[in-house]
Amino acid sequence: MQISQHLNKSKFFFRASPRQRVTAAVVFLAVVAFFGLFRLTAHYKIALWPPGCGFKQKYGLPCPTCGMTTSAAAFAQGKIFEAFYVQPAAALLCSVLAVSAFLALFIAVFGVYFGFIKRFFTEVKIKYIILVLIIIIAAGWAVTLARALAGHH
Repeated sequence: MQISQHLNKSKFFFRASPRQRVTAAVVFLAVVAFFGLFRLTAHYKIALWPPGCGFKQKYGLPCPTCGMTTSAAAFAQGKIFEAFYVQPAAALLCSVLAVSAFLALFIAVFGVYFGFIKRFFTEVKIKYIILVLIIIIAAGWAVTLARALAGHH
């Protein structure tokens, strides 16, 4: 392997194509809209979902996604620690979204594409991403379930 090929293989930055820049701008705007929606609903106290969780009403325990809307609203308001307390899984996912939005903005504005993003999307399969999301939600549910059970006694 020539030296130029070896150096090119380990590059950290690449020039973003116009398509990558547009995709990054769309991702950034979608995440900003997501957090904006939760910020507005929290500020004006608008309920996104019908009140009451069927799982909680039937079993008296929180469902796997109980607290996610409240946590996302707290995160959008800048109350990061409160978001992690209410529902750790939602706060972690919001943190990932915030980092993704920052990277997307950087790509869209400066036209710099990161090598680790390219490697991530070529090497990681969707089934592993879904598995990680399920594990994160299950772990968050375990925390809220433990908190609910501790509150009953």
